[in-house]
Amino acid sequence: MVLPIIAQVGIPVLVKGLAEGLSQIKSPLAQGASAALSQLGEAMGNGAIPDSQLGELHRHLEKLQEIESGERSNFVSQVNESLRAEISSNDPYVRRMRPTFGYIIALTWGVQMMSLAYVVVFDTAQASIVIDAVAELGTIWAVGLSVLGIYVYKRSEEKKQNTQIFERKAIKPPKPHYNE
Repeated sequence: MVLPIIAQVGIPVLVKGLAEGLSQIKSPLAQGASAALSQLGEAMGNGAIPDSQLGELHRHLEKLQEIESGERSNFVSQVNESLRAEISSNDPYVRRMRPTFGYIIALTWGVQMMSLAYVVVFDTAQASIVIDAVAELGTIWAVGLSVLGIYVYKRSEEKKQNTQIFERKAIKPPKPHYNE
């Protein structure tokens, strides 16, 4: 019941909105896309596209949604496995290192951006100098984020090894240590 409503209302409105949005962009490619979408909207409005073809469009959209849902589910299960491996570690710092480093990165990024915003708002004469200085910090940020990325990658390898060990021994992973 929802699909016919979307076919009659949702997709035509989406097509019209995209056509109008693209018409505002001063680019030949965007103008061409806007014209094509306008023609598609007119064809949908006057019944030139049969309902059977709109139904096929919806079948395709449902399949795309199913694929995206599977990807999200896979992502969540991988994150869950990683967190379980960290929790089951006997070394208290292993479980806390990645979050600690992540919080440090977030805190320093936040301080840097707040400082930049302060200078831009309250000391605009110095804003260009500060923005150039922040741009020069790109290498430092690349190194810090690379370290975090490598740690996450190595943690994934460790998680796979732990999973294989538990599967070979047919035992359950140790219970998490919450009191540490």
